[in-house]
Amino acid sequence: MTTEPLFSRDAEVIDGKAAAAVIVEEIRNAVLLEQVTPGLAVVLVGSDPASAVYVRNKANRARECGFFSRQIVLAATTSEDELLKIVSELNLDRAIHGILVQFPLPPQINSQHVIDAIDPEKDVDGFHYANAGRLAVGAAADALVPCTPLGALRLIKQACGPDLGGLHAVILGRSNIVGKQLANLLLLEHCTVSVVHSRTINPENICRQADILVAAVGVPRLVKGSWIKPGAVVIDVGINRVADDTRPGQSHLVGDVDFDEARTVAAAITPVPGGVGPMTIAMLLKNTLSVALRSRP
Repeated sequence: MTTEPLFSRDAEVIDGKAAAAVIVEEIRNAVLLEQVTPGLAVVLVGSDPASAVYVRNKANRARECGFFSRQIVLAATTSEDELLKIVSELNLDRAIHGILVQFPLPPQINSQHVIDAIDPEKDVDGFHYANAGRLAVGAAADALVPCTPLGALRLIKQACGPDLGGLHAVILGRSNIVGKQLANLLLLEHCTVSVVHSRTINPENICRQADILVAAVGVPRLVKGSWIKPGAVVIDVGINRVADDTRPGQSHLVGDVDFDEARTVAAAITPVPGGVGPMTIAMLLKNTLSVALRSRP
């Protein structure tokens, strides 16, 4: 039996690449206008191909915006003490305004120890307890907010308008990196926020109540069209590599939302790739610029 679409047209596809390009251009103009050179240091431990590409993209985009970009690549055998020493040196380097250590790290290194070692004022990933705490108590203006939630919020406002007050936002996933942080951001926007997680009973029933539905759990195509309220805005944060049925031996990226089903129900939806992903790098640069402007004498 086929399911008839609930709308005569498919949902608007929210173009994260275009939105990120606007932000990058704003950053580039601000660097020229303010005559400041933000410094971004990106540290990669090991040779994971996906991480290496991601780090290179960050460094290239930083240089395009007029940043001073420093890329530090370390062997997979690097000890925790060696990495912490490098972080300490970067904390003291006045030319560096943002420090980003690419995760995941090799098993001999405790990620939380590394996060704790980064100067909170240079923590452009927004993972340090100090920044997470500022956001949790409503002091977002004093915090460096994690890049992916910040980018997701920008896309939500692009689709819904600047005033989100009273809308019901449902976040699927409670990670420290995305779910919890985005919940705090949306509370500051006066949304009613529900967080659905692995222990939630009948999660699809809660998701169907959402005016704004954010999926961030890392399960390919988990969210079906039947989980979505007609006319909702759907933000897919998931990035999952799956086998490509049309090309034996090949793979491709999909999100946590079944895009083909969801687009017949939602009013607007982000694609994967090309949705939230490009916004993450743009917001990283925006955070680094903010630190550079604040640290000027």
